[in-house]
Formats: sequence, structure tokens, C-alpha cells
Amino acid sequence: MKRFSIVGIILFAAVLRFWQLGQIPPSLYWDEASLGYNAYSILLTARDEHSKFIPVTNFAAFGDYKPPGYIYAAVPSVALFGLNEFSIRFPSAFFGVMTVVLAYLIAKRLFQNEIISLFSALFLAISPWHLQFSRGAFEANLGLFFSTLGIYLFLKFAKDKSYYLLFSAFAFLAAMYTFTGQRLFIPFLLVILVIQFRERILANFRIVVLIAIISSLLFWPLFTFTAKTIEGKLRFNEVSIFKELKPINDSIRYREIDHFSWWSDSIHNRRLFYAHEYLVHYFDAFDPGFLFSKGDVNPRLSVQEVGELYLIDLPLILAGIYFLFSQKNKYRWLIIGWLLISPLGPATARETPHALRMIHILPTYQLISAFGLYYFYKAVKFKKLFISFIFLLLISNFIYYLHMYYLHWPKKYSGEWQYGYKQAVEIAKFYYSEVDNVIITKYLGRPYIYFLLYNKYDPKLFWQTAKITRDQFYFLDVEGFDKFSFTNDQSESNFKGKTLFIVSPGELPTDAKKVASIYNLRGDQAFEVGITSR
Repeated sequence: MKRFSIVGIILFAAVLRFWQLGQIPPSLYWDEASLGYNAYSILLTARDEHSKFIPVTNFAAFGDYKPPGYIYAAVPSVALFGLNEFSIRFPSAFFGVMTVVLAYLIAKRLFQNEIISLFSALFLAISPWHLQFSRGAFEANLGLFFSTLGIYLFLKFAKDKSYYLLFSAFAFLAAMYTFTGQRLFIPFLLVILVIQFRERILANFRIVVLIAIISSLLFWPLFTFTAKTIEGKLRFNEVSIFKELKPINDSIRYREIDHFSWWSDSIHNRRLFYAHEYLVHYFDAFDPGFLFSKGDVNPRLSVQEVGELYLIDLPLILAGIYFLFSQKNKYRWLIIGWLLISPLGPATARETPHALRMIHILPTYQLISAFGLYYFYKAVKFKKLFISFIFLLLISNFIYYLHMYYLHWPKKYSGEWQYGYKQAVEIAKFYYSEVDNVIITKYLGRPYIYFLLYNKYDPKLFWQTAKITRDQFYFLDVEGFDKFSFTNDQSESNFKGKTLFIVSPGELPTDAKKVASIYNLRGDQAFEVGITSR
């Protein structure tokens, strides 16, 4: 019966993650399109979109130098299902289901209780935080799977065979090669694990040292790229609060008021201002509005009407924390430590709280909630009434999330998913043989990747005709390839012959004959399409 229960939860998790996967989210965001086309390019040529052979540390893409993990994970699904929305998102959905399995296995290791384990898996299966990222091609979600796998295998090492530590190390390395945020999470996580299992580690010290050496050698290329190249530092410099000038300016202003006295240099030291800023960003991770009410402010990362967790999770989490300590659970500090270190890396970024950068906090909340529910149930008198009340609230929260996710969110926020580019490519295909040039606006961002992806454009032909520029910040841009040109200023277009324009509303040239309009799901016009004969 217990086996059927976990199988049922896994199947339920799979349905939630795979149903209408190609249709919702409503279109491919540019990062998804980039991951998909690079996987396609690797499949056909063993090279990325910029012709680099089997990249190890990064894919240049738009100049954001993506980690390679997700792209390689998408190659089999693109080969099997073709280059489309479903195949690109398949790895995230599949490994999202596998993470639910890992939540169950980790809970069994930590609590030795089947009921708590089943509820841990169920809570992650229906989690709005995890569902949101399992249904899009998010590198962070695949990174979460690998780091969670690493934790599970570390627990296997602690209780079973020593060789599991090697597999744990490989999983952690895979996480860091898959998502940038894992590189700031796993070192802290390893400290927690080492403290928790110090006796086991000391008993296997030689093996631990050997595996540490192997891991360091495998991590070295990524470390070199991240720490010693401009491209590797680019993303951190772009988002880091430590690159902001406001704390320095505030420090100077206060010290100036104090006439730059020696004591003012200490009290208003810029490092203290940065520390204060960091703490504010750290505690943003536990903002109740973010967790239980509105979720992430970015509409791609949240439906906006439901928190990253359900409202019913709040009392269960509080109960779980209480019972973890009142029951003196052996692994209470491991779980709480995992929870508390998760925002340490994301707190260095300007945008907080950020659900994507902090997804590795899962499934701590679900483990704690399941533990809290179990012991809360044992503590109350009216058990049937209690469990009926809890499940009524849980089902209500869950159904409301599904209602928002499938019915309202895609229509309201289709623009945030660059909706309209696929339709623009289809129109361009229709007129391609009739025109000499195709001019596409860049106002929705990164149009070239959609014309590569939806045309299933041969990467080798792209390398021959692509006009690629790199700005002073090392970001890459494709100005054109083949007949296609991408620009924000159609007035500068001086092409001879028949030209198809796909531009933002109101930007068609005066001599163009309008042939189509493209609208997003909200009804807002995304593009106007016209043809000129010059």
C-alpha cells in the first residue's frame, strides 16, 4: 500500500508538470529559446551557436555565458521530440518529478517515518514554487535536482557505503555546472553537511581527501572561467550589490557631516553600509508577502496572486520548527541550516527576494511542513476535524493556484514571455521567398534566436552569414543573418528590393503596405507586419 502511495504521488507530480507543457507558459522566453537552439546545434554539429566545439564551462549565447548543464540535458529530448517548446522544457519537467522522488527519499533518511516522507513528496509535488520552475526551461530547476541528489547521496554515504560520497560530489559538481547560483550555495551546504556528519567524515578521512582532490580537479575549469575571466565575472558584476555606489556615497556624505573625524570613519565606514545592505537583502528571503501572498514580483517566476508557498504552509512550518526542536530530532540543525544558508548567495544580488536564485531552499519548507503536520496531528484531540480542516485549506489553496496558473496568468502575462515571436516567424516564412529582406524590431528583445529556433536554421549556415557584435560589456548581439536584419530603428534601414517589416506598433515605414498584426493573449498588439517595394 505504501509503495502504491508514493507511485501515486509521483504520477500526480508528473501530470502537473507535463500537462500542456508546450502551451503553458504561453511561449518561449528568450533564455528558453537560447537553451533549445544551442541544444539543437550541439545535436547537429557538436558545436554551440557560435561554433565553439563542445563547450565545457559556458555557452556564450547572448553574452550571458550560460552554464552548460541544461543545454546538454536538453539534447536527448530535442533529438527525440524535435525542436519545440515541449522538448526544450522536458528536462525541467522530468527532473522536477525526480526532485519530488528525492524529497521522499531524503525525508525517509532524516525522519525514518513513511507518513512524513509521503507528505514531504506530496507538498513538493503541488508546491507553487516548484511547479512554476518545473514547467519552464529554467536552469535553476535542473540545478536544484542535482544539489538535492547530492544531499541524498551524502546521506547515503553517512549511513551506508563510503563510495556514495564520490557520487554525491559528482552531483554537486553537476549542479554548479548547471546553474550559477549553485556555486554560491554548495560551499555553504558542504559546511553544514561536514558539521552534521563530522564523525563519519573523520572515520573515512583518506577517502574524503581523495574525493576532494578529484572534485577540485573537475571544478578547476569552471573556477578558472568564473574567477579569472571577464566573461565569467560578467553576470556577478551585473547583479551584485557590491558594485553599487550608493553605500560609498552615503558613507562619504555622513562622514562629511562629521567633518571626516576619526570616529566617523569607523561608524560610517562603507563596509558597514554594504553589510547593512546585504542583511536587508538576506532577510528579504523570508518576507511573508513573498512567501505566502504575492510571490516573486517577476511575472515569469510567479502567478502574482499566490505566494511561493501556500498560506496553509505557514502554520505547518511554524509547527514543524517547534516540533523539530521539541522532539530533539537528530537532523534538526541540518534542515534548519539548509534553510538559513540558502539566501546567503542570492542576498548579494540587487533583486531580492528572487525565487529563481533561491530555489535551492526547496524542499526544506516541505520537509518541515510534513514534520509539523505529523506531530501537530498527534498532539490535537479532534484528529478527524483537524485533518479535514487542513486538507480543505490545502486543496482550496492548490485549486486556486491551478486556476490562476492555467486560466488567468498565461493571458495576463503572455507579453512577459515574448509572446508573438513564433507568430512573427511563421509570417516571415510565408513571405520569405517573395522578399529580398526581412527587417525585425528588437524591442521585445533577442529576436534572432527565435528566427533560428522556429526555422530550425542550420547552425553551419548561421555561422557563415551571421553579423555578430560585442559591446564594451562583452554582451553579444546578432544584427542579422541570411535575409534577416534586427534593429530598433527602421528609419536607418536602407535595403534595396522588396522588404518585409516586422516592427512594433506604429513603426511601419510610411511606404509599407500593412499585411498583418500580431497580438499577445491579453489582446495587446505585439507587432505590425508590412511590405515595401523599394
